[in-house]
Amino acid sequence: MTPRADIFQGMERDQYFSKIDLSKGYWQIPVRKEDIPKTAFVTMDCHYEFLRMPFGMMNSGASLTRAVKKLLCGMDNVIDYIDDLLIHTETWEAHVKTLSELFKRLQEANFTVRPVKCLLGSRTVDFLGHSLGRGAIGLQDENVEKVRNAPRPKMKREVRAFLGLVGYFKEFVPNFAAVSAPLSDLVRKGQPNIVNWGDSQERAYNSLKVAVTSKPVLRLPDVNKKFVLRTDASNRGLGAALMQENEGTLFPVAYASKKLTDIERTYSLTEREALAIVWGVKKFSLYLYGTVFALQRDHGALVFECCEV
Repeated sequence: MTPRADIFQGMERDQYFSKIDLSKGYWQIPVRKEDIPKTAFVTMDCHYEFLRMPFGMMNSGASLTRAVKKLLCGMDNVIDYIDDLLIHTETWEAHVKTLSELFKRLQEANFTVRPVKCLLGSRTVDFLGHSLGRGAIGLQDENVEKVRNAPRPKMKREVRAFLGLVGYFKEFVPNFAAVSAPLSDLVRKGQPNIVNWGDSQERAYNSLKVAVTSKPVLRLPDVNKKFVLRTDASNRGLGAALMQENEGTLFPVAYASKKLTDIERTYSLTEREALAIVWGVKKFSLYLYGTVFALQRDHGALVFECCEV
């Protein structure tokens, strides 16, 4: 399965998108004849065996992923994520050609699609909870509404569920780890199941909801442009922002953050700021390694001979 962080690489210039949903994904894969008896189960009425790969078996997910990868071999403009396919191209001619080849391969492999969940030839597309198009990536309206309507947590498990909900979009929220720290402290081992909700938790809860429901937008990374890395450190966590210039203005590409460990909190401010730089470079190594990029920091004690790394 393609990591979610890598899904949208190389799409900054794409103008046309299609989304294909494989119908009942796992059932696309036939079970070998000699293995069919291994899938047997008994009910009060009858003995059943699966002829198609069932949901829930140990290797079902991996088998589907391998089959789809093999099907898409050589099709660089098609991305797979379990049973969802995303087609992205710069031109309409390339889009039609890619779709034609994809449908040909699906037919030859006896794969079926679910038309009601497919989208063809659109300028924007919703994929994996994100809204993609015109060189930018935002949040899908459906997921924004889930965050907006999320009730205030009262139990430990509810806090964990809320953090999981907003945490899926943490790359859109500056200093997510520091902002969410009062809430994440509530789910630590040894904390009571009925949470102690105070002013700091209320501020964190409201700040996270506002950050997500304001529908932040990130620019898709362009490997042909120089990256700018901004880092910062506080007494609670580290933050980093990866940015690129577009028409004279710096736009965020992604945000990242982490809570400081107990040992890291004992560091001096200068040491924490230096740690933020090292951590930020490693966090965005996919974009920064092997390139020239600019580093911006707001701590005067850290002075470099050159502002570029």
